[in-house]
Amino acid sequence: MKKSTKIKTWASLMRLGNRCGCHQREDRSFFIKGWQFPICSRCTGILIGQIIGIILYVFGVRIPIYLDIIFLLIMFLDWYIQYKKIKESTNIRRFITGNLAGIAQTSIIIKIITWIIEIAF
Repeated sequence: MKKSTKIKTWASLMRLGNRCGCHQREDRSFFIKGWQFPICSRCTGILIGQIIGIILYVFGVRIPIYLDIIFLLIMFLDWYIQYKKIKESTNIRRFITGNLAGIAQTSIIIKIITWIIEIAF
């Protein structure tokens, strides 16, 4: 692939990441071969967690609601500690806590959809 094509593709992905609401800060993003991910490490974790959540559901794994809440609280706690300047988070920690939150989000959305279907039918 030509360099100009790579740059256009990367720029398109960066615009998409921005439209999805990610801040895309360089210091909070992963890089591969000098190319910044179009979403930050936490958003990358959330996206991968959502995919994992779907896979878990397909294979019959059901996460209890209390665990969903714990997963979301872990990400919130990581953000809050950093926000209060107690300790700076790392990209790996942002990725892991985002991953847990993505799994929890998917699980909760599936629970809500299932509940709506049960009520409607």
